[in-house]
Amino acid sequence: MAASNPLKGTDLVDCAKANAKQGPETAAKLCGYGDDISTFTAELKKACEGMGIEIDQVSDLMTEQQARIKGDTEVVAPETPTNL
Repeated sequence: MAASNPLKGTDLVDCAKANAKQGPETAAKLCGYGDDISTFTAELKKACEGMGIEIDQVSDLMTEQQARIKGDTEVVAPETPTNL
């Protein structure tokens, strides 16, 4: 659910981090910035600086686990339902 008002500070960083794997456009919308990605990015950088975190883009907030999940994945499954 998207925030009704633009988030600031730690709330913004938490929301952006949770949605980083979906890309900056989606993260901006969910953090209450709509289509204003430049303001979202500027506010996010400012909030991160206040926390002592240096980022260049939203994806810098992704955890290692999120990054692995976003990468190429291989599905391991039987070829047919009867071949379990």
